[in-house]
Amino acid sequence: MDCEALRKHSALHPKPAGLALHYGTAGFRTKAEQLDHVVFRMGLLAALRSKAVTATIGIMVTASHNPEEDNGVKLVDPLGEMLHPSWEEYATQLANAEEQELQKVITEICQKAAVNLHKDASVFIGRDTRPSSKKLSQSVIDGIQVLGGQYHDYGLVTTPQLHYMVCCQNTQGQYGKATLEGYYEKLSKAFMELIKQSHCSGECQRHLKIDCANGIGALKLSEMKPYFPQEVLIHIYNDGTKEKLNHLCGADFVKVHQKPPGGLDMKPNERCCSFDGDADRIVYYYKDTAGHFHLIDGDKIATLISIFLKELLAKVKQDFKMAVVQTAYANGNSTRYLQETLKVPVHCVKTGVKHLHHKAQEFDVGVYFEANGHGTVLFSKAAETKIRQLVKEEKDNEKREAAKMLENTIDLINQTVGDAVSDMLVIEAILALKGLTVQQWDALYADLPNRLLKVQVADRRVIDTTDAERRALTPPGLQEKIDALVKKYKLSRAFVRPSGTEDVVRIYAEADTQENADALAHEVSLAVFHLAGGKGAPPQP
Repeated sequence: MDCEALRKHSALHPKPAGLALHYGTAGFRTKAEQLDHVVFRMGLLAALRSKAVTATIGIMVTASHNPEEDNGVKLVDPLGEMLHPSWEEYATQLANAEEQELQKVITEICQKAAVNLHKDASVFIGRDTRPSSKKLSQSVIDGIQVLGGQYHDYGLVTTPQLHYMVCCQNTQGQYGKATLEGYYEKLSKAFMELIKQSHCSGECQRHLKIDCANGIGALKLSEMKPYFPQEVLIHIYNDGTKEKLNHLCGADFVKVHQKPPGGLDMKPNERCCSFDGDADRIVYYYKDTAGHFHLIDGDKIATLISIFLKELLAKVKQDFKMAVVQTAYANGNSTRYLQETLKVPVHCVKTGVKHLHHKAQEFDVGVYFEANGHGTVLFSKAAETKIRQLVKEEKDNEKREAAKMLENTIDLINQTVGDAVSDMLVIEAILALKGLTVQQWDALYADLPNRLLKVQVADRRVIDTTDAERRALTPPGLQEKIDALVKKYKLSRAFVRPSGTEDVVRIYAEADTQENADALAHEVSLAVFHLAGGKGAPPQP
């Protein structure tokens, strides 16, 4: 390690005094002007991680659905998955080290993780459309080069596209070509093969309005348009030319406010969807003839995909284990529908994509979606090999056709991470193949009315949870109080969990009516305020 070069370059990216940040599920996120030293050091860490695992590592500059003035950075592991938890610790240590300790911290990481500094390092870089992203990705490059690493800067890409490239690179092209063209070609080819098998009568054109959150999704969808078949007519709104990123639009806005985004005019029964700022989440919605807004969130997306896959798996007659993975935020009626009507096993895990992804890997076919619209489908190596073999060798027509549809679905879904573009194409293909309207999809089950609230507390760590965050262990008496409140309402449940990023406690409640869900959420928020050290005035109904 060239200590002199490290000292010189680090001085160009000084750490603001007293700033401490934590690497969470979403990497680091904060105001853009506080991030320069962090992204420089994540360039260093990416080079170290690459040397440790002898593979290409990804680094993405984005703050997803946060406001435009924020930014963030996250690392991508060799198979396109999220950074290994032990390295999240190293990321936090490195980001918070004082200038003069930097070399010492790097040496410690090298010892703990058995990093050979003489090995080569290779890093792929991507960034979103925020005004601050270009300069920050330059600081990443600075960090990589100090440790003698090679890099490839993809420039403007969606977060899932970078995950995809990293996976392609490290599987020697088995997963696909590590270029944007490769991504567009693989997805569009699989999509066209899939919808070829749909028998649509008369009007075959599929119109879809897409709110791109004034973000990177608009840019990349426009690039991909020439690859789409004529039947698919996508109309892009909030393309970033006029308004600010994520301002009054995007998947997060639509999900939280349960209303359509600005900048998109909806006619009754039109199919619409929203991406988030870095295009790794998607939600659908429509307005009925009475003008009521209907949201189709991640739970309903998982249900649609599960129905489709379950039917195909039944046709190929293989003993594949399929399951859906959810978090405690999943609507109670979606869980009931999957378990009781579809007869698909459902597993509940802690909030955070890495927990869902990890659990889904235990099955031949693991479908996971968070209610916020982030999710994908994972196929085990064994299942994928068997399906591709059936396509080649199966004599029975029905079995072979079903295997072919499964094979195209495998190629269409981005298995590395939730991907709004890929998920959208999967959904559009399924709706076409099953001849479903957006209303029929919505009518699979009715969501239980629910309410999300948050309460500010002095210290979020006073709340500790168990049972995939569905029950509170501390502070004493809180869970008993919640249990008593839940008993007052029909079809109700409620849980509380500390935020991963700020001193607030998040509250979720559902019940038979909106009035009851609101009342339960309010009563639980009061209990949290009084028992968990609430700040400011008590919550008002």
